[in-house]
Amino acid sequence: MLRRLHHDQPESFAFTPANLEWAMAQITKYPEGRQASAVIPLLWRAQEQEGWISRKAIEYIAEMLGMADIRVLEVATFYFMFQLHPVGSIAHVQVCGTTSCMICGAEDLMAVCKERIAQNQFEISDDGKFTWEEVECLGACANAPMAMIGKDYYEDLTQERFAEILDEMAAGKVPTPGPQQGRFASEPAGGLTSLQVDDDKRQPHNASIDLAKSIGDTVKRIDGTEVPLLKPWRPAGAAGKQPAIERGDNLTRTPDSGQTPGPQPAEHTAPDATGTTKQEAPVDQKGRPAEGAPAAAASATSRAGETGAASDLPDEDTRQPEGLDKPRDGKGDDLTRIKGIGPKLAEQLNGRGIYHFDQIAGWNEAELAWVDRNIEGFKGRAVRDDWVGQARGLNSDGETDT
Repeated sequence: MLRRLHHDQPESFAFTPANLEWAMAQITKYPEGRQASAVIPLLWRAQEQEGWISRKAIEYIAEMLGMADIRVLEVATFYFMFQLHPVGSIAHVQVCGTTSCMICGAEDLMAVCKERIAQNQFEISDDGKFTWEEVECLGACANAPMAMIGKDYYEDLTQERFAEILDEMAAGKVPTPGPQQGRFASEPAGGLTSLQVDDDKRQPHNASIDLAKSIGDTVKRIDGTEVPLLKPWRPAGAAGKQPAIERGDNLTRTPDSGQTPGPQPAEHTAPDATGTTKQEAPVDQKGRPAEGAPAAAASATSRAGETGAASDLPDEDTRQPEGLDKPRDGKGDDLTRIKGIGPKLAEQLNGRGIYHFDQIAGWNEAELAWVDRNIEGFKGRAVRDDWVGQARGLNSDGETDT
């Protein structure tokens, strides 16, 4: 199915400060050079914030992750969970239309959507508050028919109750989610036949509903302030420094030198009866490139040392690099050829008098640290993406060595 971006696009997109902090924390989950792995979480948070994914949101996230816009667009258009059209200001209603729900009355719920919201899926209601769509199984078959609104399931729905829920939301209320016909969870509709509990000892709601009620407004857009930001996966995160994991197998870290752990095939061994030899293939040891490419290994070690030292410098020891009043010969280098620098970052650098690769290549640790901490909206990128190393290794064909 071909999916296109909406024809009417907003002029800008930006994460809220709390969502930006959350997004930058997600990027640190992934190893150096693999920050693009955060594209789905960041797209999802953009949708939670705005309700849908716009072109500006795609470009913004591509800029954050140092990806081409088309790569982020590919992800957004591939996964149907991403809404590419504007949705209702209050909620986008997803009605399950798979077997169990359809047998139990999903078509009646869709009739309510057509009458109360819009005749066609993804059309915004006249009051601008709702949109709807039919979706595949949402996994609540024992409580069919059901719909997902916001982050919650509304189950055991009838036409009347579903219409009431939409009216309550339109009035600014948040109905209690979960089963709507008196069931505690997904027990038999006729009542429990085992594991029965006296009414006076029974909890009023199951754990999912209790959580939703404790949150309060589970329909509103996410701005990042709903829960504290925890980063236990980071060495200096909320969980503190993580102890090294000791393993008793051959999956431990490969030593920098010496023999690779585990059984080693013997060379000069005669083939067995099947004709299979037991000798190693004569190939380079890619797991330890330092043995085959000492120059490259030394360069990588040098770059790692520089960026690591820059990250550790206290703020008072950093220094703003000297800039130029204007580019030499009236034209600066295309700084976007350095991976991780997009048009917005290049504009920021130009505003500080940085126009040429050799300026970046000449930064020392103090200057790199200053730039790394003073980039508006993209702090940490200069060190993480090794701008200095890339600038030094930039080839004439526009590709970097990193």
